[in-house]
Amino acid sequence: MPANAPFRSMFAALAVAVLVATPMTTQAQANTEQNVKVGPSGLPLPRFVSLKSSRVNMRIGPGLNYAVNWMYLKSGLPMEIIQEYDNWRRVRDAEGAEGWINQALLSGRRTGIAAPWFKGKEADIDLRADPRDDARLVARVEPGAIGSIKACNGDWCEMDFAGHSGWVNQSLIWGAYPGESVKD
Repeated sequence: MPANAPFRSMFAALAVAVLVATPMTTQAQANTEQNVKVGPSGLPLPRFVSLKSSRVNMRIGPGLNYAVNWMYLKSGLPMEIIQEYDNWRRVRDAEGAEGWINQALLSGRRTGIAAPWFKGKEADIDLRADPRDDARLVARVEPGAIGSIKACNGDWCEMDFAGHSGWVNQSLIWGAYPGESVKD
């Protein structure tokens, strides 16, 4: 048995005691009832957020003493929170890079990237007037363009790209889960 095994057992018991003694928020209770994983913040995991600032460091660990592995220079960039620790959030970007960002640099404002997996291909994304394939074309959006998500109905997302508002097939957006409903 490793020398620190009793410490681990004691720590695990303490962690369980803290979790049992901590009251759950109404949102956390609703998420638990629906079998959604909830983080220490009481919010669901995973979930999408966006960068608040135009200069954000992603670190290899949850703290200022950890090295920076990426620097983001675009506010509004969507990120997926996959883990929480204290005031730090482990995030994943649209290209799959993972690291830690302080929660103060993240916003609950929902944004999405139009089909980043199409980047470099000659395939634009249709922005439609209504949430259906045969609706009037409002604009064509380049893959990789970032827009604000106003709402999603599980199949389509109402978005704004540089002042052009319309609906995009939800399967073509990185920033909303398949089948997820989002309300503004």
